[in-house]
Amino acid sequence: MTGQVDTRHFRTLFISDVHLGSKAARTDFLIDFLRYHEADTIFLVGDIIDGWRLKRNWYWPQGCNDVVQKLLRKARKGTRIVYIPGNHDEFLRSFPGTHFGGIEVAERAIYEMADGKKYLILHGDEFDVVVRNARLLAYLGDWAYDAAIVINIGLAAIRRRLGMPYWSFSAWAKLQVKHAVNFIGEFQRVVADEARRNNVDGVICGHIHHAVMEDIEGIHYVNTGDWVESCTAIAENHDGTLEMISWQQIGTTAEIKALPKPQSVEDMQAA
Repeated sequence: MTGQVDTRHFRTLFISDVHLGSKAARTDFLIDFLRYHEADTIFLVGDIIDGWRLKRNWYWPQGCNDVVQKLLRKARKGTRIVYIPGNHDEFLRSFPGTHFGGIEVAERAIYEMADGKKYLILHGDEFDVVVRNARLLAYLGDWAYDAAIVINIGLAAIRRRLGMPYWSFSAWAKLQVKHAVNFIGEFQRVVADEARRNNVDGVICGHIHHAVMEDIEGIHYVNTGDWVESCTAIAENHDGTLEMISWQQIGTTAEIKALPKPQSVEDMQAA
């Protein structure tokens, strides 16, 4: 819907892959999203801070401060915030159980929804073979991703001047590469297997910047997406149901929608 946006309150919000410190981080969209969405609990599911890019080139504009301050303000007002580090903010993995300004750090979590279903919450990079076994290749891929993001920024500026909505070139390009589609499918299956080993009903993760909710052999697989390409979050309603929210315009004209179920991996491979 479009028009006046009312503040919505959820039981839980799940957000990942903000990449604060990267020029690609859509802090403007995230701050706006946080302005209109409240929750009893917020899970930050990894790669909130982009330590890799900050090591290469320090970049921390006001928008990054604004996101951090917005989250800290929510914590002060009583929101429980749990930070599960990813590979880009792996420096926080040395502080499990630590609280920073009311934000608690955990390696992973098992979380019970309002309907009694249990979900494994983790970033997911430990199931990415490239990140685990070929760190140099992962860094090279990160640089290539930066190049796609530069194109993204230019196209976004042009589309904004033309009054067109935000569209991610890098997300589109990724899904045109068959190897990337195969990787997404394999990643989803491996993460679902980990949920099955933990005797839970579902899993919520991030890492691959591919927002989706689908059933994988009895496991509800949920990926939160990111705030670089898709600008999506997962919300748990007070009855335990989950919805995906895409937030790709700013202010009271923002469009709120639950994303339709995407193509299956098999359909993408056949395309």
